[in-house]
Amino acid sequence: MTHAEAVSGSKRIDPPLPRALDAPLAELHTAATGRIAYYADAEGDGRPLLLVHSINAAPSSFELKPLFERFRTERPVYSIDLPGFGQSERGHRAYSPALYAKAIEVMLEQVIGAPTDLLALSLGSELAARATLAAPDKVASLVLVSPTGFSKRRVPAAGVGRVAHRLLSAPLWAQGLFDLVSSRQSIRYYLNKSFTGMAPQEVIDYAYATSHQPGARFAPLTFLSGQLFTRDALSGLYARLNDIPVLAIADRDPYVRFERLPELTASRPNWRHETLAPNMGLPQWDHPEATFELLDGFWRGD
Repeated sequence: MTHAEAVSGSKRIDPPLPRALDAPLAELHTAATGRIAYYADAEGDGRPLLLVHSINAAPSSFELKPLFERFRTERPVYSIDLPGFGQSERGHRAYSPALYAKAIEVMLEQVIGAPTDLLALSLGSELAARATLAAPDKVASLVLVSPTGFSKRRVPAAGVGRVAHRLLSAPLWAQGLFDLVSSRQSIRYYLNKSFTGMAPQEVIDYAYATSHQPGARFAPLTFLSGQLFTRDALSGLYARLNDIPVLAIADRDPYVRFERLPELTASRPNWRHETLAPNMGLPQWDHPEATFELLDGFWRGD
């Protein structure tokens, strides 16, 4: 039994979808979040690390595989599959920023149970920031990789998102639309834009596999409607993170813009911005050694 299982009472599972990580896989059920699956290697010493993947048509813990593999020998490492993705529950339900933040909060409080270094990717950054504000005593530091929420472009109003979601999820064409978005050709095209070279075949293969599980369309169609973004994440989330060290790793990204990131880092001494250039949003794959070195220094307080 892993430390995570002992703390949370979670149970090991053996799912039909191949594991994203070669690590123990457990699940936790709560009324607020449904079934949450997560990977855990809690054998190391030191401060725990929790990894949070992005949200798109085919995300999972696989996106963070280089980080999990690198740090699992040095410290307890956990990686959550957010509701609607990976090994977690994929039911036809309401997906929202509050739901995802609650899932992260549950991991911090019920599974890990100690101050944790939290690292999140892309839109996962907004969700991690929201969870940090809800459970500040459980987060020791925050790393945001290619974070959303720093663009000058405004997120559509809630009403627009609801209308878009009704259109996207109409039973007549919802599955067909998602089949186009999650085709192998489409996944390869969009993933290639996130690498300075070609996307590794293993990344494409797992993205295709996870997007072809039962119920795979529900959460991504909510994402495509724009409902999973926070309308003003800069002032509503990020600017409120004043009490812990925050590192933003952001260079270029075909899907995310960072125009407002410098204004925040310039006014917040606890914030730090690094580029690890050139990368297109996934430095843990494009520049793994440089990413590991940067993270080690940040967590040491260098």
